[in-house]
Amino acid sequence: MRIICFIIALTLLFPVNVLAHELPDLGDVSQATITPREERQIGLQIMRQIRADPSYLDDPEITGYLNSLGHKLITHSTESSPGQSFEFFALQDSTINAFALPGGFMGFNSGLIIAAQSESELAAVMAHEIAHVTQKHLARMISSQKYTMIASLAALAVAILASRSNPQAGQAIMAASQAGAIQSQLNFTRRHEKEADRVGLNILVAAGFDPQGMPAFFERLQKASRFYENGAPSYLRTHPITYERIADIQNRTHEMAYRQVLDSIDFQLVRAKLRAMQSKSGEAVNQFKARLNDRRYSNEAVERYGYALALLRDKKNREANEQLAVLYSLIDTNPTGGVRLDNHPLGKTIDIKHKGFQAGAMIETLAAAVRLANDQFDDAINIYRSALRVYPQHKALIHGYANALLQNQQVDSALELINRELQFHTNDIHLYQLQARAYAMQNKDMLKHRAQAEVYIRQGFYDAAAEQLQIALRHDNGDFYQLSSVEARLRQLQLLIEELKED
Repeated sequence: MRIICFIIALTLLFPVNVLAHELPDLGDVSQATITPREERQIGLQIMRQIRADPSYLDDPEITGYLNSLGHKLITHSTESSPGQSFEFFALQDSTINAFALPGGFMGFNSGLIIAAQSESELAAVMAHEIAHVTQKHLARMISSQKYTMIASLAALAVAILASRSNPQAGQAIMAASQAGAIQSQLNFTRRHEKEADRVGLNILVAAGFDPQGMPAFFERLQKASRFYENGAPSYLRTHPITYERIADIQNRTHEMAYRQVLDSIDFQLVRAKLRAMQSKSGEAVNQFKARLNDRRYSNEAVERYGYALALLRDKKNREANEQLAVLYSLIDTNPTGGVRLDNHPLGKTIDIKHKGFQAGAMIETLAAAVRLANDQFDDAINIYRSALRVYPQHKALIHGYANALLQNQQVDSALELINRELQFHTNDIHLYQLQARAYAMQNKDMLKHRAQAEVYIRQGFYDAAAEQLQIALRHDNGDFYQLSSVEARLRQLQLLIEELKED
C-alpha cells in the first residue's frame, strides 16, 4: 500500500499542518462540540489502520528515541494542556514527510529523519507539529466540520483497505471523497502554519536546541524541491512553505544568540539504523562500505554500527561480526570513559559520554543479534544479561532476550522475564506477543488466547480481542483464578465495545 497518499489526505483533512490559520482564540470553546476523548478515539481509529500497514516501523529503539525527543520538547511547551497525550512513531517511507493526527499521534517518515542534517532540525519539525496540537488546530477543524469529518474518515478507511490490493483504486476513492474538504481548507493554510512556526520556535529554544534548525531545514527543503522530478517533497505539499514564512523565521532567529548544540549519539545511531533499513539490503551494504572507504562520515563508530546492521540484514553474519569487533575497538579507544559490562563475552566498555537515551543499549542489542545470527547462543545470552543490568528499561534488549530464550526452548525462563516486565510495561504489545508464543509452546491454550487478546486490545481490534477471550474460555485448561480473570476481562471488553458503538 502506498501509505503516503493516505498521509497526504490526512494532513489536508486534519491540518496539523494545513490548518495554519489564526482563528479567534477559541480556548476551551473548541472542545464544546468535540471532547478530548472523542478526538483521541478518532486518532486511535486512524492509528489502527496505520499500525496494520507494512510501512509502520514497529521498532522499539526508533520509537523510543522519537518519544524521548518529543517529550523533551513537550515539557518545555508553555501552552500544552494538562492531560494531553502524545505518541510519536515512524513510517518506513523514503519520502520527506511528517504529520499529526487527532489525539496527539505524530508520524515521521524515515526519509525526513534521514534528511535532517542535525538533531535541532528534526526537533524543529517536531516542535512545529506539537504546536499544531497545543494550539488546538485539529480540535477547531473537527469541531467546525464534525459530521462531514466523520463521513470523510469512513471514506478514508475504505480507501486504505482498497489500496492494499489496488493502489490506483484507493487513490481514486480518496481523490473523490476529499476534493471538497481539501479545497475548503487551503485558504487557511498560511496563517495556521505561521502560528505553528512561532509557537514551535519558542518550544525549540526553550528545550535547548539550535533555533537555526528550523529555518535551515525549511530553506533547504524549498531549494531542493526544484530538483524533484515529481514536484515538491511530500512535506512541502502538505506543509506549504513560502519565502515569507522562511523570512519571518529567519528574522526571529536573527535576534537570538548563537547556540552551538551537539547532536546526541542517539540521534546519530537512529539515523544510521534507518539508513541500514532504507533500501534493499545489498544496496545498503554497498552504501555504508563506500562511505567508510571514502571516509565520508562524522563519526566512524556510528557508521560501523550502521554497516554491521546492514550486513546482518543482508545475512552476511560473519562480516557483521567482524564489523562489530571494529566498532568495539573504536569504543574502547575512546578516552572519555564508560561503563564496563560484567561477564560480557569481549569484556567491553560502552562509552556513555553523552549519557544518551539508549546509545550503549542499541550497540549491545546489535551485538547480541549478531552473536545469535552466528549461532553463538551463550555469548548472546551473556550480552543480554550484562546489558540489562546497565539498561534495565531498554525494550529492544528485553524483547531480544525473551526471544532468544524461546528460540533455545528455555520457555520457563522466558515467561519469568516476560511476566515480570509486563508488570512495568503494561501496554507493550511485543511482550504480549512473546507471552502468547511461550504459552503456545507449553500447550496452555487458554493463556495463549488471553495473551493474544491483549495484543488485539492494544492494537484497537476490540472485536477480535473479544473473540480470542471467548476461544480461551472454550479451552478451559487453566486454574480457577485464570478462568475468572478471562471472564472478567471479557465482560470489561464487551462494555467498552458497547460504549464505543454508542459514541
